[in-house]
Amino acid sequence: MATRWGICSAGKISHDFTVALKTLPAEEHQVVAVAARKLEDAQEFARKHSISHAYSSYEELARDPDIDVVYVGVIHPYHLKACLLFTNAKKNVLCEKPLAMNTKEVKEILDSAKKNDVFLMEAVWTRFFPVSAEIRKLLAQGEIGEVKMVRADFGVPLLHVPRAVQKDLGGGALLDLGIYCLQFIAMVYNGEKPETIQASGVCLETGVDETVAVVLKFSRNRIATLTCSAGVQLPNDALISGTKGTIQVPSPMWCPTSLVVNGKETQYSVPEPYLPLNFINSTGMRYEAEEVRQCLLKGLKESPVMPHADSLLLAELEDEIRRQVGVVYSQDCH
Repeated sequence: MATRWGICSAGKISHDFTVALKTLPAEEHQVVAVAARKLEDAQEFARKHSISHAYSSYEELARDPDIDVVYVGVIHPYHLKACLLFTNAKKNVLCEKPLAMNTKEVKEILDSAKKNDVFLMEAVWTRFFPVSAEIRKLLAQGEIGEVKMVRADFGVPLLHVPRAVQKDLGGGALLDLGIYCLQFIAMVYNGEKPETIQASGVCLETGVDETVAVVLKFSRNRIATLTCSAGVQLPNDALISGTKGTIQVPSPMWCPTSLVVNGKETQYSVPEPYLPLNFINSTGMRYEAEEVRQCLLKGLKESPVMPHADSLLLAELEDEIRRQVGVVYSQDCH
């Protein structure tokens, strides 16, 4: 039986996710419905991707009995409401990252998924790339000895994009870009909580962070650093340094297609898209979609690769970094 997908939102990321799904076997993944706030947007999306049902509200999508799992592609201030709508309708959910605006909201989503006994995963797509799987394998085998230092950078000029700079749209470099660096560090250090966090940043007049630099200190004198920026271009790579060598993830570290282990490079290409994409390497979203299918087939309620504990950890780290930098969203005041 194919896993039947519903797509919540007809925006750019939903387009790319749907294109990525088409790189997987049709007998395993099918998009059966799409919902947008305007019917014409949903209908246009459905035409473009040959989807049989188009809905003018997310509530209609939640009521569709022929959907196994919903992909939530709305912008992050709306994640809480959308996730609760679908989990309460007993739908499995793959929600774009960040899962929510803060720890309180993340807990609410996780509690609802648990209460309704449905699968839920934060769509940290990077985790499921072949490069990331290889990194986890190499670290487990002790390929570079004990890891002492992790560094990750992600910066692209986004100040012309309203979603990136406006507070009510969940703007700010940390939640949009820095989360990729944070999740990388969390993956390398196996979801361990850092002992200390030191963050410094520069905020825009809109009250969101433009550039943030963070130093995280872990047990056994291990360190991680990250820099994220919506103002300037950064190297956008990542480096893991151990007592016996290094693992480097060249740019783009958030959707990686190559890996350098002790100076030796290996390529891991992603499939070609059948329609133009909005973002680089987006067909790589197929890996997280396949993870969802495998989890559903096994009856799991969370992914062992991106577990609920990691979503909670990311939210807690983001909250603390924002506190130190001075970024407060309306969601923090409720």
